[in-house]
Amino acid sequence: MYPFQILYEDNHLLIVNKPAGLLTQADNTRDKCLSDYAKEYIKEKYEKPGDVFLGVPHRLDRPVSGLIILARTSKGLERMTEVFRERKIQKTYWAIVKRKPKEEKGKLTHWLLKDEKRNFVTAYDYPYENALKAELNYRVLGELNDHFLIEVNPITGRPHQIRVQLASMGCPIRGDVKYGFSKPNFDGNINLHSRRAYFVHPIKKEPMLIKAGVPENDFWEQFLVLDNEEIDDKMLDFLY
Repeated sequence: MYPFQILYEDNHLLIVNKPAGLLTQADNTRDKCLSDYAKEYIKEKYEKPGDVFLGVPHRLDRPVSGLIILARTSKGLERMTEVFRERKIQKTYWAIVKRKPKEEKGKLTHWLLKDEKRNFVTAYDYPYENALKAELNYRVLGELNDHFLIEVNPITGRPHQIRVQLASMGCPIRGDVKYGFSKPNFDGNINLHSRRAYFVHPIKKEPMLIKAGVPENDFWEQFLVLDNEEIDDKMLDFLY
C-alpha cells in the first residue's frame, strides 16, 4: 500500500494525490519521500530491474496536500518542465482561511525573497533586490463554520507563494503558523490543497483536466459542497 492515490498514469507521466506531511523529494531530514515511494511503485508494478527513473518537474511543500505531476521518462520530464516554465498549465489550489478577504476576488502581486537558511519567504509590495515577482488570482468560494474557502490560481510558481501572498493580505492559511496563523493544526499540516490541473499532455498532445480529492477528514470534506466546478472560457480555449 503506497501513501498516495494515482490520478493518472501512462508511459511518460504519473500524476498522484500527495498526502499532507509527505515530502516531495528527500531533504536533510532523510525522511522517506513521495519520489521514493513512486519509484518503488513503478519498480514493483512493471517489474523493472535496477534503478527506476523518476523526474520531478514541480513540488508541493511538505504540509500541503494534493495533485502533483511526476515524470516516468526523461522525455516526459523535459517536456513537462517546459510546460511549467512556459506557464502552459493552470493549477488550482484550495485554501481555508479564518479571515475573509476584503474583496471576493482579485489578483495579488508581490515580490518574494526567500531566506534559504530559515526556509522563510518575505513578501514585498514593490520590487526589491533579488526578490522575484509573484502573481496569483483568487476568489472566495464560500463560508462554512466560521472559515472561508478560497480558490487560488497561481500565475507564477514561487516557493511558498500562495502561503505568503494570502498571509500578506491578512488571510493566513489555517494551521500555517510560519506565515501568521494563530495556532497549528493537530497534525502539523496546513489547509492548502492542490485541487486541479489543466494542461495539454506534452507528448500525446491531448487536453488534460485532473482533479485531486481533498484529504479524507471531516473538516476538509465539509467544504466539498462549495465546489461549483466552474471552468471559464479562457481555460476552455487554452485546453481545446
